[in-house]
Amino acid sequence: MLDQIKGLHHVTSMARDARQNNEFFTKKLGLRRVKKTVNFDAPDVYHLYYADEVGTPGSVMTYFPFPNIGKGRHGVGEVGTTVYSVPEGTLAYWEKRFADEGVLGLSREETFGEKRLAFAGPDGDGFALVENKADHRAPWAKAGIPSDEAIRGFHSVSLRLKDGGATEELLKFMGYEEVDTSGNVKRLAVKNGNGANFVDIEALPGAAFADLGAGSVHHVAFAVENRAKQLEVRKALMDTGYQVTPVIDRDYFWAIYFRTPGGVLFEVSTNEPGFDRDEDTAHLGEALKLPTQHQHLRPYLEQHLQKLED
Repeated sequence: MLDQIKGLHHVTSMARDARQNNEFFTKKLGLRRVKKTVNFDAPDVYHLYYADEVGTPGSVMTYFPFPNIGKGRHGVGEVGTTVYSVPEGTLAYWEKRFADEGVLGLSREETFGEKRLAFAGPDGDGFALVENKADHRAPWAKAGIPSDEAIRGFHSVSLRLKDGGATEELLKFMGYEEVDTSGNVKRLAVKNGNGANFVDIEALPGAAFADLGAGSVHHVAFAVENRAKQLEVRKALMDTGYQVTPVIDRDYFWAIYFRTPGGVLFEVSTNEPGFDRDEDTAHLGEALKLPTQHQHLRPYLEQHLQKLED
């Protein structure tokens, strides 16, 4: 069993409209846009990052907004719900805020002894807030949401799978342990994590497979401290039979990718070097940042990419 993984690093999803996406996460959710860059493989498309003040691993939601993308179809083989942590007793605040802001899909529930508020993103993305009195991570405090109510970071992701058995074994190999069961959902947790410690596996054997599109999660990333730890994880996964990509430099972290037995794309990302490698903390996410290989496209991209509110 591995011990290098310290919880979630980021979740990356697909969207249709960059301006709408930016407004939702910075205004409605009160997160900070910590990076405005482009998709390394399709540089005419943004890659937007939303998180806490500095982009701490375990708080980072990222999006590829493809203007002409079709709507995703939810099903098995995907991340079904991305869950944020909020302080105890704050769901009433968020429920009213979301209702006032026209956020759709609101519903209250309680699972694993936790109070939850489910809601939908602008493309039908599945989200929830969970009250967590033990979460002492600092929120982004400059978005007009009182710090006593503000989002702390991720709590968990929920994987929807036809059969969760093989993915459960993979997660256990990655250092997760089963901590609870509720109906057809198993909860696994990593010890000594970064706060974003849980992965839920929901078994839906009769459901259709998901189709990737706007509102779909593209991949979920797990955090390791540095490149040396990442290489240890890569070797262990490959020795177990997984087809893992070479290490890829994503400017703000190094990444490896592999497909899980249930169909979900996993990434393992380093906590280094961080989002302040090319702009200071006070101005994260303000300027358009381009990887070296796409710097020559700057004049075109600055005209072509949709303008975003700061």
